[in-house]
Amino acid sequence: EVQLQASGGGLVQAGGSLRLSCAASGFTFDDYTVAWFRQAPGKEREGVSCINSGDRKTRYEDSVKGRFTISSDNAKTTVYLQMNNLKLEDAAVYYCAADQQSCWTEHEYDYWGQGTQVTVSS
Repeated sequence: EVQLQASGGGLVQAGGSLRLSCAASGFTFDDYTVAWFRQAPGKEREGVSCINSGDRKTRYEDSVKGRFTISSDNAKTTVYLQMNNLKLEDAAVYYCAADQQSCWTEHEYDYWGQGTQVTVSS
């Protein structure tokens, strides 16, 4: 059974940092693309970052480029999202998702973790 467990959210001041974790189980980790999405109240869900299956190439939404870094640890079957220089507009519930399609294929992911709340204060 594929399971994704997101954690690491919290309250941080603008300019601060958080690291989100997405612990994966139930599948061959390196064969899966893992992505982070976020959804703020009243807004649509948006893709934030993605790490591709196999080659582990990464992709970022424009507003987080240079501030967020996605990485993976195969030994821990965990994907991380390091978020630096957080802005008020980064506040949202963050979700991780996974499947075997490419980061660059727009699609609905097959598997989703529960969300983790990121709150940014001024």
